[in-house]
Amino acid sequence: MISITQFQKVGVGFMGFGLFFLLFGVLLYFDSVLLAFGNILFLAGLAVIIGLQRTFNFFFQRSKLRGSAFFLGGVALVLLRWPIVGMVIETYGFVQLFKTFFPVAFGFLGSLVNIPFLSSLLNKLAGSSSSMV
Repeated sequence: MISITQFQKVGVGFMGFGLFFLLFGVLLYFDSVLLAFGNILFLAGLAVIIGLQRTFNFFFQRSKLRGSAFFLGGVALVLLRWPIVGMVIETYGFVQLFKTFFPVAFGFLGSLVNIPFLSSLLNKLAGSSSSMV
């Protein structure tokens, strides 16, 4: 079992509140203050959970520079009070950063769900086949 330190639990709280503020910032017609606060808390939580050095290494890998530039540029635009444009650019950067992780996540979700149509859809999104042939 993985043990989490108290410091990492605080980071999980930061990320949770960051996602909460991002969600309500979008629901309240792209309120720039809530979105900015959510972005700051999310990034702070990520840095607290995995550490500053690993966060820096994640965002500035050579293969992820484009996604990082869009993601952090979107965060900057949200902080500069351009919430809709910033969130669109930030979402594109998020997809670029985590595009290699999505098939793994879909495959995991497909293995958890026993609903025939949903599990086959998630397996198809993961890029795997469940046929025996």
